[in-house]
Amino acid sequence: MENIERINPPGLFDSRSTGFSQVSVKELGNHKLISVSGQVAWNENRSTDVPDDLHQQVLKSLENLKTALESAGAALSDVMSLRLYIRADQIENHTAITDALIATFGEDLPCTTWIGVPTLASGDFLIEIESDPVVVENNH
Repeated sequence: MENIERINPPGLFDSRSTGFSQVSVKELGNHKLISVSGQVAWNENRSTDVPDDLHQQVLKSLENLKTALESAGAALSDVMSLRLYIRADQIENHTAITDALIATFGEDLPCTTWIGVPTLASGDFLIEIESDPVVVENNH
């Protein structure tokens, strides 16, 4: 597509061999539209240090989302809404998720939708976090 910048920032795994980019940015006059792929608790080496800890996976996924947004000139404070894809066997673990969201966003919490799913892309994943597209000023 024309005028769309694809970014695979350091700190996140290089997803191009899997068929997608981590971040896409489209210039829209004085603003830019930023889309980020769903984030999981993987590090840049495609592994997780917290395979059985939902709270830590939420924190790592949000840290990865922050890395992705910052690579395009945005911040977590620009996020309006999140979708949380939660493995079905973890869906009742509200405290782990809520505590991680509050630890990351404080009182400025985005809207969220929690979706229980039977499985995610890897058996190690307990959650995947997806942000709605973010719009920021070009000099944000």
